[in-house]
Amino acid sequence: MPSAPSTGATAPETAKTKLEVILGADGVSRLEQARVAVFGCGGVGSNCIEALARGGVGTIAIVDKDVVAPSNINRQAIAYHSTVGRRKIDVTQAMIADINPDCRVIARHAFVLAENIEELLAELEDACGGPLDYIVDAIDTVSTKLAIAKLAEERGLALISSMGGANKLHPECLRIADVHKTVNDSLSRIMRKECRKRGIKHLRVLYSCEEPMHLKAREGAARSERSDLGTASFMPPIMGQMIAGEVIRQISGVGVSSDTASALAMHDAAQRGVLGGRKGGSKKSS
Repeated sequence: MPSAPSTGATAPETAKTKLEVILGADGVSRLEQARVAVFGCGGVGSNCIEALARGGVGTIAIVDKDVVAPSNINRQAIAYHSTVGRRKIDVTQAMIADINPDCRVIARHAFVLAENIEELLAELEDACGGPLDYIVDAIDTVSTKLAIAKLAEERGLALISSMGGANKLHPECLRIADVHKTVNDSLSRIMRKECRKRGIKHLRVLYSCEEPMHLKAREGAARSERSDLGTASFMPPIMGQMIAGEVIRQISGVGVSSDTASALAMHDAAQRGVLGGRKGGSKKSS
């Protein structure tokens, strides 16, 4: 006699089904309750925001004064021919709503400046309904980055700051580290020096240890144009995704203590052909 068909209904998939598998219900819940601010909706910022929205962050505050330009299309999550000329915060807010309708978005069309960061932060916290769980600095201006870092350290706020991705082509060189332990990155070098002057002891950054390409400025271009700086289509998106990964891990509490150092060491050993006692190249396993 054949067995009766199962009456147990499979739970319908949702946008968070796969998140719960890897982060657990508690981790997803912590993300749903989290408040994250991202300063800058450019190449790094927009891609970071996309991943935060897909990761189930409950409240995202975004700040940017710019509009989408044609030159943004090569790297920004919000840049399409159809969005050129629109305010970045408007396009970003629409993107978040399409990904995660439950996410509450606090959008400010404003410049982030050293002079207004304290007031701006207070305004965002008030609009978010409480203190921020994490701040992402995805802007370019050194003075503002330093002001954010100083304020975050004074208040004990979790912060990660993006360093430079221009003239670099190898995302495998991207690393998350304290700014005082960075190498081969000109923006990190400036930030280290200025952090020491201001007594900023710690600043978590995403940077690339790759030696940048040295390019010539376009003939006739003004120095202020920085025509010697180019950006690969894949570098800022990967940087934004990596920063989002750090934020999600820290807030969810999952993967924070993973031993990635040993995994990377094993990879490096394998590339040198010395893993498992092999030297002078790899051999086929028996």
